[in-house]
Amino acid sequence: MPLVRDFRNYSYKSVRIDRCGRHIGSELYWKLYAIENTVRIVIHSVLTAQVGTDWWSEAVGVESTMAKNASKARARYAAKPQNANPGLSDIHLVTLKELTEILRVNSHLVIRVVPDVSDWIATLESIRVPRNLVGHMNFPNAFDRMAIDSAYSQLATLLGHLSTNRVPVLVPK
Repeated sequence: MPLVRDFRNYSYKSVRIDRCGRHIGSELYWKLYAIENTVRIVIHSVLTAQVGTDWWSEAVGVESTMAKNASKARARYAAKPQNANPGLSDIHLVTLKELTEILRVNSHLVIRVVPDVSDWIATLESIRVPRNLVGHMNFPNAFDRMAIDSAYSQLATLLGHLSTNRVPVLVPK
């Protein structure tokens, strides 16, 4: 496969934009999708086991800014019923930064299942900027790509903590 370079560094050719888009989608976007959704599943699974099915209101707090932002996002989706539904659980409405914050604030509970929760918080923080670059259709550099690849390569270990501690894997609806 030929080396793909950031189209913004060259004169305009639509094929360059297409090539960059295909490259980012096939090499990075799907990994970010897997990372964020796996973290959602792990948070949901662990906090359901530790707190109960209504973990969101206890672990996040119904009066928190995060809960209010999720509620506002849900209202925006409800106003556009022709668009896809993000899911029933409010965890589908939070950003990577907020997922990291849920882990941090509830680390005293999560550590019982995920002993390296602090490392995961650091890993997620390390991909926030690269994730935003990709999410906002920019071209990440080698350092950014390496951070995403590293986080993705650790997902099996993260999920392994659930089975090791006999916590069922629960996909939030």
